[in-house]
Amino acid sequence: MDLESRIAVVGVVVEDRPNAAKKVNEILSLHADIIVGRLGVPHMDKDAGVIALIINGTTDEIGSITGKLGNVTGVKVKSAITT
Repeated sequence: MDLESRIAVVGVVVEDRPNAAKKVNEILSLHADIIVGRLGVPHMDKDAGVIALIINGTTDEIGSITGKLGNVTGVKVKSAITT
């Protein structure tokens, strides 16, 4: 298991804010210890939003948060991780 800390940028697109926002925020709160920064921008006209996350964690921790977010209906996730 790789325990080396890495920096990651995670982009989260919430296409269905009314139904997905609560679950997304619950997941982010569970992983607050590895989130270094967060920027959220709502798109009120489309009931959508974009969240940019800066994360410092192991590959397992980063995979955990991105996997949980990606499993939420109406949410799309992309990440870039340092080597």
